Amino acid sequence: MGGFFGIASRQDCMMDVFFGVDYHSHLGTRRGGMAAWDAEIGLQRKIHSIENSPFRTKFEHIFEEMRGTSVIGCISDSDPQPMLIRSHLGTYAIATVGIVNNADTLIEQVMADHGGYFDAMTGGKVNSTELVAALINQKENFVQGIQYAQSAIEGTANILILTDTGKLITARDRLGRIPVQIGRDENGYCASFEEFAFTKLGYEKVCELGPGEIVELTPSGMTQLAEPGKEMRMCAFLWSYYGYPTSTYEGINVEAMRYRNGAAIAQRDMEQGRSMELDYVGGVPDSGTPHAIGYANHTGKPFARAFIKYTPTWSRSFTSAKQADRKKVAKMKQIPVQELIKDKNLLFVDDSIVRGTQLQETVEFLYENGAKSVHMRSACPPIMYGCKYLNFSRSTNDMDLISRRIIMALEGEEGFRHLDEYADGNTERGKKMRQAICEKFKFASLGFQTVDGVINAIGMDQCKLCTYCWNGKE
Repeated sequence: MGGFFGIASRQDCMMDVFFGVDYHSHLGTRRGGMAAWDAEIGLQRKIHSIENSPFRTKFEHIFEEMRGTSVIGCISDSDPQPMLIRSHLGTYAIATVGIVNNADTLIEQVMADHGGYFDAMTGGKVNSTELVAALINQKENFVQGIQYAQSAIEGTANILILTDTGKLITARDRLGRIPVQIGRDENGYCASFEEFAFTKLGYEKVCELGPGEIVELTPSGMTQLAEPGKEMRMCAFLWSYYGYPTSTYEGINVEAMRYRNGAAIAQRDMEQGRSMELDYVGGVPDSGTPHAIGYANHTGKPFARAFIKYTPTWSRSFTSAKQADRKKVAKMKQIPVQELIKDKNLLFVDDSIVRGTQLQETVEFLYENGAKSVHMRSACPPIMYGCKYLNFSRSTNDMDLISRRIIMALEGEEGFRHLDEYADGNTERGKKMRQAICEKFKFASLGFQTVDGVINAIGMDQCKLCTYCWNGKE
């Protein structure tokens, strides 16, 4: 995934952008970067790896190295950025958020049409942000170029550009799968993935860009360069998992949605007559916790944190690209509260069940510490399709998904013709898949939220939400 933040101001804004980018650290763990424009110096840029330490520590000396009244920065879970580009449009810095699934085709097209070339990374891979810039550069101005790039890309591309005159140009993806939000203070305007990143800095919200909308930001104002489209496919998974608790998208707060979602899961359990002897309800930290609070509040069962993540030194469990390393870090982070586990019947709510690897280790950890039973609820439906619109995870194969692996074990590839049935817990196939997962992970019971349940908890029209990972509908 990833996120960006930028400001066009009347005064040096390095400090604000530093903090604004840092507030996007929940969206990525691989690269951080900043680019600045100063009237005397021009454009400057710094990129650092943040795989082993957070953005803040890698950029704490940036104020000694760069200055600018217009500055952009980004957190990236993929390629290094921002990129500095020199073309017939001028010299500019560019950051993107999204994924380009047809990169190889587009690269060949650019090289064939214009005889161009790309700076290849290890293994011959081309930086996706450089590819987006190459597409933009094929047109006569930034607006035409951005619209061309977004129409050519199979995937998603939110774009933030810093020009060599200090202007910011930002565009939301043509279907609005992820947000771009605009704020202002007395000295200028800002663009951000996360609204709280600028409100915390004293900026007031101006608007959230519509799908495909493009605007130009200067210290004195915002100019609309392209109107928003009417069609939207906002990612529903942002509210279920990836969004930070204080995040608000399309006017809907993440934390509040998760409370509603947890309550809806509890209500469904009650309607289905699931009577479980429970001592405590808890969440798989961190994003499962608010769903669990909603569940506990609705049922009247006591909420408890039976284990705590030790985050002072292990703040992120998905830093390493190696699964073995991620497993070790996850295990080291889990500190049990014995009094809340031993001989207790526990129900946990997790934000989702994707591969199931860490969840299996968590359940084993609970039983090792004396849990009597462990019930599990997923705050979203079974994930049947790997996301092809956002770079949400390192998974590149549908068979990495626990749901797909279980289906394969149950009836082979024939099962993939019946994914809708497996997703529905009321069908025979759906019941068999859930039972198989229970047996594999030693759950006392298992329940998944439904697509309709998530949509109702969000509170947006279904036609404006993307639920592809759950039901394959684009």
